[in-house]
Amino acid sequence: MAHPSGKNGKNKPTKRAVKKPAKKPIRKPKTLPKQSDAAIAGTALGKVPEKRGLSKALKADADQLARRSLHKKVKTARGRKLSSTLWLERQLNDPYVARAKAEGYRSRAAYKLIEIDEKYKILKKGARVVDLGAAPGGWCQVASKKVGAKGRVVGIDYLEMPAIENVQLLQMDFNDPAAPDALKKMIAGPVDVVLSDMAAPTTGHKQTDHMSIMALCEAGLEFAEEVLVPGGVYVAKTFQGGATGDLLVRLKKRFTKVTHFKPKSSRADSAEMYVVAQGFRGESRSD
Repeated sequence: MAHPSGKNGKNKPTKRAVKKPAKKPIRKPKTLPKQSDAAIAGTALGKVPEKRGLSKALKADADQLARRSLHKKVKTARGRKLSSTLWLERQLNDPYVARAKAEGYRSRAAYKLIEIDEKYKILKKGARVVDLGAAPGGWCQVASKKVGAKGRVVGIDYLEMPAIENVQLLQMDFNDPAAPDALKKMIAGPVDVVLSDMAAPTTGHKQTDHMSIMALCEAGLEFAEEVLVPGGVYVAKTFQGGATGDLLVRLKKRFTKVTHFKPKSSRADSAEMYVVAQGFRGESRSD
């Protein structure tokens, strides 16, 4: 039997080598020569654009964004109510609180009296002033600076207050029947200005809160009528709507000029405002 490879079986079939395709050289992308910004601008726009600052509107937006970024948030701690957390956050972000600390005033309320005096010129050198509901003492500080060493300032509050230079402080509830006489004894003479920043704790019920503040305003007015010199001034905190009804009639009868004023330093969300009664007539009360 013949071998399939040949007649004699000596020749074996040879394997054909499979040629691998030649590898193509990898071409690196050509890098363009680096151009300057001026060259690019000249090619694209025909000229180099001028440098421009932010528009006023964009700058205002940037300033507002910066202020927001500085806003301090307070996390609610265990045992702290949400209302307390919100109050603390408001205090930390209140510019008048920061200013009061920087200028040495005990409270931001000092700026309310400063604004009232700037507008109405009620605190004069040598004047005698009584501050009702004085704690923590911001109004007393302002009054003391305004009236000077020759003036006199007496403050009353049921809360204890650290001493204030050139100010006499009485720790007593003004609603105590003995309080008016104690104040008169301390001031030892007629008074030029009676200030009242008194406020009862708010309940959240507008009508109730308004009645409470009006009652304090009337109590302060009754004291003012007893101690003010002719031409004297009475300033008292009221709520939105101001002095109303019988109280307003009474004020206009006792004083030559009665106006309402809301200082810029009062918080925007606060309903408080102040009644400023000037030019006490000094007439005896008939009612």
